[in-house]
Amino acid sequence: MKIVVKKEDAVKKTFKGVSLDSLSVGEKSQVTKMNYVLGNYASPHRHPHEQSGYVISGRYELTVNDEKYELNAGDTYSIPGNTLHSFRVLEAGNVIDVFTPPREDYM
Repeated sequence: MKIVVKKEDAVKKTFKGVSLDSLSVGEKSQVTKMNYVLGNYASPHRHPHEQSGYVISGRYELTVNDEKYELNAGDTYSIPGNTLHSFRVLEAGNVIDVFTPPREDYM
């Protein structure tokens, strides 16, 4: 665990076709920057991690259970752990996601 992670030291990874930067990883949380391109999507899934996000740029469709939401720059969201959700990129951009606890598969 590092107290400060400089942007040039962020861990770059591709997970299921999506480029992401693992920015900061603490004992109980993780911050990632998702670098989405048109065509990226996450099919319906669930994970034990609570997920909260902030849309920096782009446009997205978030589905939580059966409810659809359009997300644009400045919008935020929180998805409880073990909740069925999916994500589709409508316009390329970046999203900051915070996971609690950290996602081992993103490191």
